[in-house]
Amino acid sequence: MDDASAALVVDARGVVTGWSEGARLLTGFSAEEAVGRPVRELLAVEPGAEDDLPRRPVVPVGVVTVRHRDGHPVALRLAACRVHGPGDADAGHVVTALPAEAEETTLAGRVFEQSSLPISVLDAEHRFIRLNAAAAEAMGGSEQDLLGRPFADVAGPGEATRSVDRHMRTVAETGRALRDESYSQAADPSQQVWDVEMWPVRDAAGRVVATALAGLDSTEQHRARRRLALLDEAASALGTTLDVGRTAEELVALLVPDFADFAAVDLLDWVLDAEAPPLRGDPEVTLRRTAHASAGPGAPDTVVPLGRTDVYPPYSPPARALREGRAVLAQTGEPDFDRWMAERGAEALRACGACPTGIHSELAVPLRARGTTLGVAIAVRNIRPDGFAADDALLAEEIASRAAVCVDNARRFARERATALTLQHSLLPRVLPGQAAVEIAHRYLPSASAAGIGGDWFDVIPLSGTRVALVVGDVVGHGIPSTATMGRLCTAVRTLADVDLPPEELLTHLDDLVAHLAADEREDVPELGATCLYAVYDPVSRHLAVAAAGHPAPALLMPDGTCRLVPLNTGPPLGVGGLPFEATELELPEGCVVAFYTDGLIEGRGRDVDHSTQELCRALKAPAESLDALCDVVLKAVLPEEPGDDVALLLARTRALGAGQVAARDVAPDPGEVPAVRQWAVELLSAWDLDDIAFVTELVVSELVTNAIRYGESPIRVRLIRDRTLICEVTDSSSTSPHLRRAHAFDEGGRGLLLVAQLTQRWGSRQADGGKTIWAEQALPRR
Repeated sequence: MDDASAALVVDARGVVTGWSEGARLLTGFSAEEAVGRPVRELLAVEPGAEDDLPRRPVVPVGVVTVRHRDGHPVALRLAACRVHGPGDADAGHVVTALPAEAEETTLAGRVFEQSSLPISVLDAEHRFIRLNAAAAEAMGGSEQDLLGRPFADVAGPGEATRSVDRHMRTVAETGRALRDESYSQAADPSQQVWDVEMWPVRDAAGRVVATALAGLDSTEQHRARRRLALLDEAASALGTTLDVGRTAEELVALLVPDFADFAAVDLLDWVLDAEAPPLRGDPEVTLRRTAHASAGPGAPDTVVPLGRTDVYPPYSPPARALREGRAVLAQTGEPDFDRWMAERGAEALRACGACPTGIHSELAVPLRARGTTLGVAIAVRNIRPDGFAADDALLAEEIASRAAVCVDNARRFARERATALTLQHSLLPRVLPGQAAVEIAHRYLPSASAAGIGGDWFDVIPLSGTRVALVVGDVVGHGIPSTATMGRLCTAVRTLADVDLPPEELLTHLDDLVAHLAADEREDVPELGATCLYAVYDPVSRHLAVAAAGHPAPALLMPDGTCRLVPLNTGPPLGVGGLPFEATELELPEGCVVAFYTDGLIEGRGRDVDHSTQELCRALKAPAESLDALCDVVLKAVLPEEPGDDVALLLARTRALGAGQVAARDVAPDPGEVPAVRQWAVELLSAWDLDDIAFVTELVVSELVTNAIRYGESPIRVRLIRDRTLICEVTDSSSTSPHLRRAHAFDEGGRGLLLVAQLTQRWGSRQADGGKTIWAEQALPRR
């Protein structure tokens, strides 16, 4: 050790046990005079400071004043290194001393002292032994006040202090440099952030005797990272649903409390009503509060309740932002802002007895998307001492632009959904036609998912002979295109059902239609596709014929309480083409319940189809007051809380016509049989108490039977059905269908069907295996 430095050893009590020659030269005390004395007796204590000695560390560190043997003071810089005894016990310290002025005159000393970076040195006890001017300023004191004090006491309590303290301990134990990010305790945490470098300080023997800290003010970099993180969070947090209100709530949740102490989203009324924007040029702006959030106690509270409208004067930041189409930053001291805050405070005082005092900065950002202004986002600060800056305005504009697109998407979705729902409701049957074959109950639940309204549909179509057609279908896709396709298919099925085709043949024609529609569509229109189930029930024979094109099989509840799916040979979805469809026929007892539905009832993300089908059968067996109530039971039991697709449910309870309502007889292919058939019909109507329409019925039976004998083939059979109407059917083995024609004055025939058409409500023909049936319906007499 050179003459300008010294070393001494102090035990755990603070008593000097070792004294170097350098110490003698610096202080004038010999080893015999110094050893055995408390090290503090060598200090030059100022008058009145003796009482402070017990509260000071046992071994002083940093710059201290020592009384030389001849009486003059000597300024020394002390550094202490702990010495461990057996079992890691405290055995004292090795203290090194250097003249304070000698260090300051060296180049390294001047670099240390004049550095703009805060640099400090701490001993093994984490006490300050050296600080430059920048470090003393950052820690909020002078070097003389901070020397010897532990880092934790100076920095104050907090996680940042504990983190730096832990890292310093790691540096001392491992000898490796570390880095930590710390918030300044001398200023507001939102104002100053430090990157702290820590590295070990070694003596000539390579032992770690101290820890050095250097801080770099990274506040701007931290703010930039926070802005990027907030933008990144906005990309994932905004627009999670296609709901305007929910999107507004997501925006204020993003802004509070990281960006503002209070935030609100106010929208123009037309945005929430999904209508076209109005053309208005009023200086005052009326907005509806859609969402707001407060940082908590001490933060401003809302003046405008959710869902209420508020009128903003022209000088207010929200009105200016909408008028100018840019972010408006307003601060305390600006006349318009002070006037605005005064009015807001008065309103709050009248509304809830609380005044939002302390608001010193407001930022209003217009919500604009695709050239349309939707509303404004408002952010204010009162807890944070710093006001909004230009960088904050840029960040708010970026976030608001993303939020505005999400709001506009939700608005467009709501408008398209409303249009599709209106179109779909206009196409679905509102009042089901009267018929006697089945009792009907139905439900339709439109999807609330982001995909939009689907193309689910159902229909009940009365057929000739008291039969009824039951239809359910589902068009691939969502939105208005799917709804329009659903309307086409619904119309097509009604047209084909009027021809009275068997289920498998009707689906074949429908499959061709979908294929043609897909071929005719433009390239930018998605490929068409659909599923459909078509069933025909005859209450006379109690037969049910069902055919499906890619559609789930219906569930059948028997009168004895058993429930199962109808076994179907399901064909391909409509539009595939080239593959046949097969019909399944069942004979059902009266009182069966057949459940027709779309796949939204049993399918969905995370749902097991087999389990859902079992739940459907179990729900159908539940007791219910009516068939309509059973619909609600099924939906509640089978559907999740938020179904992801449209659901159509159609329940049909079968009925049967009794023997007293149907009568039939065979007719020989002889014109002489016609009078006998007429007489049979008249007698039958008399037995049914329908004498009022016997004359017309006699004429209709005569004309239809005569045509069958003259133009048809045997066997010929006539059948009368008494239901809501009186139905006359004549069946023969010929496949040639009759048609109306205009008879000339001298024609001997051609007037029979024209007469039937004039005397009855409606008439027609249907093809069947091995022949055709001509039928006509008459209204029953009023009683």
